[in-house]
Amino acid sequence: MTTPLPPDAGRVLTGLARAAIAKQLRLDYPTPDGADADWLDAPGAVFVTLTQSGQLRGCIGSLVAHRTLRDDVVANAQAAAFGDPRFSPLRAGEFEGTDIEVSVLSEPEPMPFTSRDDALAQLRPGIDGVILSAGFHRATFLPQVWEELPDKEQFIGHLFRKAGLPSNYWGDDVRISRYTVTAFEEAQS
Repeated sequence: MTTPLPPDAGRVLTGLARAAIAKQLRLDYPTPDGADADWLDAPGAVFVTLTQSGQLRGCIGSLVAHRTLRDDVVANAQAAAFGDPRFSPLRAGEFEGTDIEVSVLSEPEPMPFTSRDDALAQLRPGIDGVILSAGFHRATFLPQVWEELPDKEQFIGHLFRKAGLPSNYWGDDVRISRYTVTAFEEAQS
């Protein structure tokens, strides 16, 4: 997203995500104040991450802006809760115990490199989200994954595995792009 986010963006975005999930569960949950703000009409790409007791419960997102920020938050919140193939759909009884994080992505930038070592040297742990593709294989890790995989070689190896390739794969078809995020976690009450 190229438009600067307002100071209340985190509250609005996480509130929109929670309200979208509640709507699918047929729960009474208010749409946050500010959900009709003009800045939400700008194109935006977000990932919505759901956790329970610190453990991943769903994560779905868009790598490139293809709809309004508002629509992307709503669609990806519902997809993370009910459509992530790694998890069963969220149940109403889990709603209150689920934490929501919304990550607003910058536009991905292709990363030029001459070798695996060159690509690894350019990565910025804790800053870069990485999109990796090789042929028909593709995967991404948000910058937050660096907290679990701080070693560059380990990070890229896991990303290759996520893409369905061996962790040590390297070929002329490898393409890497990077992006940054502005991440918002719900305020703990």
